Amino acid sequence: MKPPIKIDFVSDVSCPWCVIGLKSLETALQRLQGEVQTEIHFQPFELNPDMPPEGQEINEHLSQKYGSTPAQMQQARDAIRLRGAAVGFEFSQGKRDHIYNTFDAHRLLHWAGQEGPKGSQHALKMALFSAYFTQGLNPASHEVLLQKAAKMGLDPTRARVVLDSDVFAQEVRQAEQFYTSHGIHSVPAIILNDQHLISGGQHPEVFEKALRQIASQTDQ
Repeated sequence: MKPPIKIDFVSDVSCPWCVIGLKSLETALQRLQGEVQTEIHFQPFELNPDMPPEGQEINEHLSQKYGSTPAQMQQARDAIRLRGAAVGFEFSQGKRDHIYNTFDAHRLLHWAGQEGPKGSQHALKMALFSAYFTQGLNPASHEVLLQKAAKMGLDPTRARVVLDSDVFAQEVRQAEQFYTSHGIHSVPAIILNDQHLISGGQHPEVFEKALRQIASQTDQ
């Protein structure tokens, strides 16, 4: 039996294109069910590592960081909302008014990948995407993180211990540094078998084609 294709999904929970990329990947995997075996690992990347705990108003942030005008921001939001709808994800209008620090969310995701049941890291990742982009909740809030962890079947007592300490902080920092030192400076970055990079919120067909090609190569 051939080994599963390893997928390292490098992303941030406050990145809308990361949601689109993940939903596209999920669609591709559904189409390839029975053909291709995969193993997904979610890796940390912070778009705003210096963001203070209270966050920053989103329009102010986008204007300062990218020089975006209000018209450009709305155009980008409309494009993201349409792409999200195409892959079955709802980006709510008007509920999200701040950008937040996501380091603790990454620590919790790392914990889910290390200690949680199979599939729980993936489930928590999607829950955090929905919390921020659909519900407009704060992904830096420990209460939000605990609520989502518990809802995904993770141990809430252990989750609180993780969040109330600096457990996995070093591991997350090391993983972030590993990917940035290897040239990952924007997300999503999806790395297949440590060799093939797919960047950005691609369509499902892109993932489907790449996974099929890699699977056929391992057959030879």
